[in-house]
Amino acid sequence: MSLIQREKIVKNEFKSLNNWEEKYQFLIDLGDELKKKSDKFRSNDKLIQGCQSMVWLEAKFKNKKIFFYADSDALLPKGMIALMIKLYSGLFPDEIINSNNSIIYEIGLTTFLSPIRSNGLLLFLKKIKFYSKYFSKKDKNVLYNKS
Repeated sequence: MSLIQREKIVKNEFKSLNNWEEKYQFLIDLGDELKKKSDKFRSNDKLIQGCQSMVWLEAKFKNKKIFFYADSDALLPKGMIALMIKLYSGLFPDEIINSNNSIIYEIGLTTFLSPIRSNGLLLFLKKIKFYSKYFSKKDKNVLYNKS
């Protein structure tokens, strides 16, 4: 499924929620769906610097697509990262690189979250883009070197 299709689903899910309490609960429920990570996963090299809560992110490149794995020590951030994984995991790097992340504004996350939480979400998205650029270059270098 493309990013555009995923964004449409998320927009519809958020439209169906009547108030911010329901949106909070939706995010918390999404976070509960993330597989529990081991203490080994929660290492400093995966930690997103600058987030209010502890948030860890790992990316793996398989079959030319990026798969993201994340965890957090807090309920709401865990739900926010679960939403971002739902949107971006399993996509081609260039699809992520070329996205404008407008979905977070369109569903109102930046107005609904505190400034510190919004900043953490933006840092998380920045790290997703960083991994995408890294794997895109790596993939293109492999293709280029094979020629």
